[in-house]
Amino acid sequence: MDNREIAEKLKEALRLRYEPVAVTLVREGEEPPDGYKIPDKQMSHCQSVMAAARGEKFLLPSDMHSCKNGASALGMTEVPAKTASGDFYHSAGMFKNPEAAKRMVDQRSTVPFKVTHTAVGPLKDADRKPDVVIIEDIPERIYWVIPMALYHEGGRVDFNTAPYNACCVDVVARPLTTGRINISLGCFGCRKRTELRPEEMLVGIPFDEIPRMMDALENLSTGIMTKAVRD
Repeated sequence: MDNREIAEKLKEALRLRYEPVAVTLVREGEEPPDGYKIPDKQMSHCQSVMAAARGEKFLLPSDMHSCKNGASALGMTEVPAKTASGDFYHSAGMFKNPEAAKRMVDQRSTVPFKVTHTAVGPLKDADRKPDVVIIEDIPERIYWVIPMALYHEGGRVDFNTAPYNACCVDVVARPLTTGRINISLGCFGCRKRTELRPEEMLVGIPFDEIPRMMDALENLSTGIMTKAVRD
């Protein structure tokens, strides 16, 4: 299946309310993809993700990322000094002291290569292989991504998250570096800045996992999913 077919199947089978989002990290030395709009003013990565789920396509060079904390996790900039020390997140009131905030930053996943642009848009419109696919929806829809991931080999799924960095760390950097899906409840930043609703959450899927997960979905959607309560 091509990207459009994958997106259509995901939307139909999972009953998604928004478009699956394709995130492409443009490496140093690569040409950015065509057909994406550079925004008129700075925006955060989470804002671009939510806009993409609603049909927008944005190409953000590093200087157009308003959230440098997120940009640093995406391999675009150095970690800001106040972020690295824990002072930034402590001053926001989420942690008892800077040391606790610093521990969160130290343990987050980061993209291990230099990125010059993020290209974020609906998966159906992506004309090249993205790095990660993000789905935003209610828990019942996100739930089905778990059996899709475990269908062939079984086991369990471990989630890794924190109060911050949902769209940059949880559902991009983490899936990219581990090769596994990761679920996020959202973070303070995206819940403050974007259209993410109180009842919604996110999952990031490494695109390399998509082919076998779609094979799983083919079987799940005509089998056990038809027996579930899905109102």
